Amino acid sequence: MIPRLWRFSIRLQKHPPLHYFQSSPFSKVANGKTCAIIDGKSIAKDIKSRVADEINKMKNCIGKCPGLGIVLVGKREDSNTFVRLKLRACQEVGIASFLEQLPEDCSQDEVFDVVSKLNDDPDVHGVIVQLPLPQHLNEDKIVEIVSPEKDVDGLHPLNIGMLAMGRDPLFIPCAPKACIELLLRQGIEIASSRVVVLGKSKISGLPVSLLLQSHLATVSTVHACSENPEHITRQADIIVSDVGIPNMVRGHWLKPEAVVIDMGAKQVKDPSRQRGFRITGDVCYEEAIKVVSAITPVPGGVGPVTISMLLSNTLESAKRAFKFT
Repeated sequence: MIPRLWRFSIRLQKHPPLHYFQSSPFSKVANGKTCAIIDGKSIAKDIKSRVADEINKMKNCIGKCPGLGIVLVGKREDSNTFVRLKLRACQEVGIASFLEQLPEDCSQDEVFDVVSKLNDDPDVHGVIVQLPLPQHLNEDKIVEIVSPEKDVDGLHPLNIGMLAMGRDPLFIPCAPKACIELLLRQGIEIASSRVVVLGKSKISGLPVSLLLQSHLATVSTVHACSENPEHITRQADIIVSDVGIPNMVRGHWLKPEAVVIDMGAKQVKDPSRQRGFRITGDVCYEEAIKVVSAITPVPGGVGPVTISMLLSNTLESAKRAFKFT
């Protein structure tokens, strides 16, 4: 049984459409079976299509559409890239976007003022602050300024606290929500599975652990102070990694036929590429596909689904604001 707090996600079929498996490449593993490459792009496309359909229905019925406010501080290349992807996704499904850009050296009060303005704007139903922020800014205090009713990133202490208590948060954090979506779409049994989460960040590691526990998994967390991480990880039926260290998890860390959800994404220098780099996950992909039964590629795995969950959360916030069902 899927817990109540999953009710805010887009409802999925009990068994995912066959094309999610057929359209994904497969790789032979050591025992002669195949490793399924979980196609996050196809899953994200399906979710965005459903979101777009609901937004069209909303526009036709009440003449309204959801709005997403994004606060971007500074000129970090990765943050700018993520924001561009989010703005493009909003445009694709019909969500109005409001981008507030601030200079690198802005004050905390300036950020507070911009967030407060978006909180008070009736045309904005979701507010996100693109993280990380410059070091002179207090991320925790800025996240707390976001209205819990518009916290579509799901990072406000109220929403995280409700998740920790096993209650229904207003919003589930997007990346953890994407992980659960990928597992459900792949038909993976979460309840009773042994799961190891590598990383305990407030953005993904911690909330994904809480969400997996709500789905009745037995969850262990590996972090910088954990001894023998290879041994712990090798016991897992499901591995979720978000440590940001390229290729840290090697093939011998993995239990045969385990499932890997790789949330890591780092730029690694690669002179053979046009841009001079490639995006690499935490898990050594070439080694893992010879061992595990299913894995998310990087890029093209968790990332696209995470953005689709942001769209879904924004839609849910607008429906709540408009009392639209």
